[in-house]
Parts: sequence; C-alpha cells; structure tokens
Amino acid sequence: MQVSTTEFDSRGRTGGIMFEEQSRTSVVSMWGEIDVSLRGESSAAIANALERAKAVVIDTSRVTFMDSTGVAFLMQMYTYGTQDGLTVSLPEPPPVVRSVIEMLGVDALFTQQARPAVAREA
Repeated sequence: MQVSTTEFDSRGRTGGIMFEEQSRTSVVSMWGEIDVSLRGESSAAIANALERAKAVVIDTSRVTFMDSTGVAFLMQMYTYGTQDGLTVSLPEPPPVVRSVIEMLGVDALFTQQARPAVAREA
C-alpha cells in the first residue's frame, strides 16, 4: 500500500514504522509521516532489531515527511545497533529524509557505510 500525506492506513494513521525479519537482515520500513505519534512503534522496532542481532536496513523510500522525532529514531537505531556490533544502513533515502538528516548534520553517520539497495527476499 503506497501512502501519501493525505492517505490513511486501516487504523487511520498517516505514517508508520514496521519491523520485518529476513534471513540475513532486519528491515525497518518507514512510510508516510514520521513524527512524535510513532514513538511507540519506533521503540518496538529498535527492540526487535536488537533482539534479532542481524544487520539492520532502514527503508525510508515511502517517507513523505520526517520531523526531528524521526531523525531521533534514526540516530537511536544507528547508535544502539552499532554499539551492539550491528551494521545499520540507510539506503538511498528520499529527498525529504536526506534534507532533514543533512540539515541536522547526521547524514555522515549513514554515508560512512556502503548503502546497498533494499532487497526484499522471496
């Protein structure tokens, strides 16, 4: 389901954060508007990713808005993940995400690593 800023999911939300465990990676997918209303989802995604102890790919390809709360989530995922020895990548963020992380000066954390495209496993 593609979600824009004017669309809602089945629960009436305009954004979300989902965790998906794949065989070699943990994928945290973000969509729509990423703001303070997703604090619980972001905490759950971080906990799940750390529990699985696999490389983490953060997929922001469907994000239409991100405020400082969303950037805080990215920073927490990167910090906690790397402290636990995990690779955390942010492949090809859309302009709305790239501009916010560049403005806040945290883009260098994610550009230090190779940024492979998110590959969905069958």
